[in-house]
Amino acid sequence: MYDKERAKSSVYFTFGISVDCVVFGFDGSHVKVLVIKRGMEPYKNFSAIPGDLVLEREDPLDAIKRVLNELTGLKDIYLEQLKAFAGVDRHPLGRVVTIAYYSLIKIDDYNPNPSSWATDAKWASIEDIDEMAFDHFEIFTEALTRLKERVRLKPIGFELLPEEFTLAQLQHLYEKLLGKTFDKANFRKKILGMDLLFPLEKLQKAVKHRPARMYRFDPSRYADLTKRNFHFEL
Repeated sequence: MYDKERAKSSVYFTFGISVDCVVFGFDGSHVKVLVIKRGMEPYKNFSAIPGDLVLEREDPLDAIKRVLNELTGLKDIYLEQLKAFAGVDRHPLGRVVTIAYYSLIKIDDYNPNPSSWATDAKWASIEDIDEMAFDHFEIFTEALTRLKERVRLKPIGFELLPEEFTLAQLQHLYEKLLGKTFDKANFRKKILGMDLLFPLEKLQKAVKHRPARMYRFDPSRYADLTKRNFHFEL
């Protein structure tokens, strides 16, 4: 009886597990996603988001850190789990369930370097993402939707900006992420009223217009405010 039940249940231990990560960046003008080019089958030469199979005794979070480093050279970046994608036919070689993550990075701080079976790694504007390997377009779409929800309620957008930025750069980022236009005066009043930004004694350099004051996000101030029931919301 035990052997019969064991044989019956063995089918549930033949699934593969993978990890995939949508890496977002902002170049000052456009919100972008890191896309790799697959150098192996299935979907050879297709665009994809970085991802691969989880090793037998590997934690998924450790796996995505390893995979990102192996395929793109990225490491020590902000990661947040998105959801699992478990479509029966999502992988042509067998049943593979993937745990998807998304990441926010400062583009200027990283230089993606394709390696392993990734033959290319480049930034693509979110408006230009279309056909991708596997169900990666669906994963990208879900990640973008989650980011738009989260960025309104958490100050995670600062992960995409340089350490020092202007209010105009901050507003432009949120407008690109959310696909809407904010009134300049109201946006600045709301942001500065949150008391999360530290004004710097420096101005923009090498600009054609009047140089604007630079600011820095203060994470310790945000941590203190959240203890007093402060809620970030745009």
